[in-house]
Amino acid sequence: MRNRDLLIGFATGIAAAYLVTEIYNRSEKLYPADDVLKEVKSAFKDEGPIDGSWIFMKTEPYKQHAVTTEVYKGGITRHKEDELQQFEFLADAYTGAVIEVKQV
Repeated sequence: MRNRDLLIGFATGIAAAYLVTEIYNRSEKLYPADDVLKEVKSAFKDEGPIDGSWIFMKTEPYKQHAVTTEVYKGGITRHKEDELQQFEFLADAYTGAVIEVKQV
């Protein structure tokens, strides 16, 4: 066996390991309190202090048009100009991206 063949086999093995790792990480759900809620809270903190927050630990199915995914449902409470504001949000369970925010 020549060095070139060994190098090609080694490079192929590394590429395959990288692809398998990427596929596994994309199919794994994020942890709601540590990953998702922390990200949403940091976005709301840009507009002012937060009084409270919550998130359901179980996912819910969410369908919008032809796309179906699983989401975490949560909420944020804050005071702005002496007025209590409450928001509910839906965040994708796999990416953490906020799909919907509505003021309650």
